[in-house]
Amino acid sequence: MHHPNVHPALRPLPQRWLYALKLAGWPKLLVPAVLGQVLGAVASGEVCWAGLAIGLGFTVCQLLYIVLLNDWGDVEVDTLKRRMFPSSGSPKTIPDGVLHAQSLWLAGVGAAVMAIAVGLCGELTLPRPGLMLGAVGCVTLFWSYTFPPLRLNYRGGGEFLEMLGVGLAIPWFNAYAQGGELFPEPLVVVMPGLWMLALASAIASGLADEQSDRRGGKVTYVSEYGNSAARAAVENLVIAGALLWSFASRLAPDLLPPIIATPAVVVTLLCWRELVAHSARAGTNQFAAIRRYKQWLRRAIWGGTLTVAIGFALFELLARLGQALASGVGGCG
Repeated sequence: MHHPNVHPALRPLPQRWLYALKLAGWPKLLVPAVLGQVLGAVASGEVCWAGLAIGLGFTVCQLLYIVLLNDWGDVEVDTLKRRMFPSSGSPKTIPDGVLHAQSLWLAGVGAAVMAIAVGLCGELTLPRPGLMLGAVGCVTLFWSYTFPPLRLNYRGGGEFLEMLGVGLAIPWFNAYAQGGELFPEPLVVVMPGLWMLALASAIASGLADEQSDRRGGKVTYVSEYGNSAARAAVENLVIAGALLWSFASRLAPDLLPPIIATPAVVVTLLCWRELVAHSARAGTNQFAAIRRYKQWLRRAIWGGTLTVAIGFALFELLARLGQALASGVGGCG
């Protein structure tokens, strides 16, 4: 096992790849994927194990594709940040020599091809008409985020594209793969709140890169409006997400019962309170404070979303158990 103080570029090759994959950030897609799987199963009334394998397999391929090609596409800005702040933040994959740029490119493109192939397998074997087209759409979303001709993360609007990818595409793909219903009603009700949380996460991702993004010509919410405005937007979006779940449970209690929505809102707001408490210290170039700020944001988003997923799963399980007991009592009678 490597010593934690050993520079990633000096570690054995498998450990360098693990470093480049940034496993700590994977819940950003895995949590919405789990939510989609649960809501797809709730809508269909049963668990499709093949749908679970297809959905999560696609999500992992998409993660590999995004993480690796994002480092490849952002190499110039990452290199600039290392020159501006040589002792801050964790080492960058390409500028710090952890892996070669060509290796990331080949692995990332291979992961994109695998993601589309998984979608095709799901379409043919489950069957799920249009699932491969959905996979192509998810892959294209990220391509438009980083690469020409749109390159929205450099021209502005990348945060909204990320919101669509994390808050719509990933949960939808998993819900459809799992349940076979194109737009399951529970997902439609939950999704607006998830969009707000995904947009908050997308905006916050630029907090630590404000000056390097601005100097490198990258147009993000943070580089355009500044650190303080971005934090205000993040905190308001988290509140908006919790409120949308609360309103949805009032307007459509059959689809999002209050017994599910209320714990999710409480978890989100408790983390939001800590987020706000850490906000003032997370100013421009305060990298350690920004890291703590983003940790509380992730807890709010992932904790709230997982609470919704667990709530639906338990609610469905208890409902089935109740039906089984009622059937048993009726049979005895």
